[in-house]
Amino acid sequence: MIKAVCFDLHETLAHYQPPREEVYSRACHELGLEVSPEALLKSLPQADVWWREENYRSPIGKRPPKERNAAYIEYGLTALRGAGLEVSRDIVTQILMKIFPDGLNFELYDDALPTLKLLKERNLILGIISNVGQDTTSICQNLGLQPYLDFQVTSFEVGCDKPHPGIFLAALERAQVNAEEAIYVGDQYDLDVVGARGVGMKAVLIDRNDSFPEITDCPRIHRLTEIVEYLLP
Repeated sequence: MIKAVCFDLHETLAHYQPPREEVYSRACHELGLEVSPEALLKSLPQADVWWREENYRSPIGKRPPKERNAAYIEYGLTALRGAGLEVSRDIVTQILMKIFPDGLNFELYDDALPTLKLLKERNLILGIISNVGQDTTSICQNLGLQPYLDFQVTSFEVGCDKPHPGIFLAALERAQVNAEEAIYVGDQYDLDVVGARGVGMKAVLIDRNDSFPEITDCPRIHRLTEIVEYLLP
């Protein structure tokens, strides 16, 4: 029997608006640097891989401020270099200062709150498991998610990213359920489905744009409300 439902945040419950590649491109433009959103769309995932590896080596969220800032700068360097732009660390710092403190803004998908409300009415434990490189409490509060959530687990806090078992095990501990009593919903097969299954959780792939028709070894849904079908024993 399913007792807990966990969700990814980015591209599952919410998405960046405007997209992060546009935010980075605009910040560069304001400093007289030109890099296209299309190039950043390809390079930012490469920087994400660097971040996951670095976070696993030493949890970035638990580092002293100076070291944590250095990691953010290195992430920016990796993203810009991958997009064909070579800049100094000082320039990256200026770019990041233009992006933050407003940062990258999330916008909920229209099915997020109705789904959480429906599941909460069924007395299910609800949580987030996210590779977001920051604390998600304020994000969830601003999005109106907080009243429905029982816990949030992030790689920033735990020190390992999906698909590492550690982040999923931390979520199970927070939920106080066994793996077979929990289901995880995410948009990336390799990180979300493989990671959740690796610790014994059930997993559902949300494929809003029907981008992965070839994936047939796990449930695949197009809207979050469809998750209800998979909660039956």
